[in-house]
Amino acid sequence: MIETTRFLPRHSRKAIQVEQDGPVLHVRLNPWEQDDVLGIAVIDDLLLLLNELHECPDIRVLTLSSLGADFCLGADRNEYQAALAADPTGAELRRIADKAHRLCQALETTHAVTIARLHGRVLGAGLALASFCDLRAGADTCRFRMPEVGIGLPPAWGGAMGRLVSEAGAARIRELMLTCDAFDAATAHRIGLLHKTAPLDRLDETVAAWTRPLVRRSSESLVLTKRMLAGYARADRTTDASLLDSHLLTAHINQRRGPDVTTDR
Repeated sequence: MIETTRFLPRHSRKAIQVEQDGPVLHVRLNPWEQDDVLGIAVIDDLLLLLNELHECPDIRVLTLSSLGADFCLGADRNEYQAALAADPTGAELRRIADKAHRLCQALETTHAVTIARLHGRVLGAGLALASFCDLRAGADTCRFRMPEVGIGLPPAWGGAMGRLVSEAGAARIRELMLTCDAFDAATAHRIGLLHKTAPLDRLDETVAAWTRPLVRRSSESLVLTKRMLAGYARADRTTDASLLDSHLLTAHINQRRGPDVTTDR
């Protein structure tokens, strides 16, 4: 029997739902059935959660899913335009983009094993966020797409390009980013963006098949293994330029300021 303390959040959250089941923390996006996008409120709530998680070493596993019709339709480009309108210098927009980068780094380096449970559409920033989870399971009806180039933006959200390349390989990610082609769960599984696929009504069973043995593992061995894997994955990127991605994204949007740069759906 694993003894765990209750996860007690210090901050009220509105953009995510958090439930604890012993050593497993279930985090769900879009509890209020709004647009399935990664807006500022979602990013802020996830950052606060991951920061608080440092003080909860008995949480072994974190699952990330969504209560909406889709896992995530990407970043909220309307917020980008509003930030530029409020601050034409681009400083506010860069602050938002920096938050996305910090979120992805926090997800990658948290001590808990992270599992993405994906369904529906997983687009743009949604795929970037999921790629930073340790394990990813998707419904066999999932549809994926990286649409940024098609709407005139660099695929820079969260500094995820290096992570995607290391997970799925440069050749496939290059093709999918440049063509903006949609692809299905079978393709995502074949190239390594998904570890497992399952019918939607059995997706929870697939995730549980991971969590059950994970919570029985030595906490220290899990943390050390995560740290080693993250270190080797980052070394494989040789030069990690992801810190520049938020500046690149900000500069590009600021230069365009066009009404078409509003969504990556």
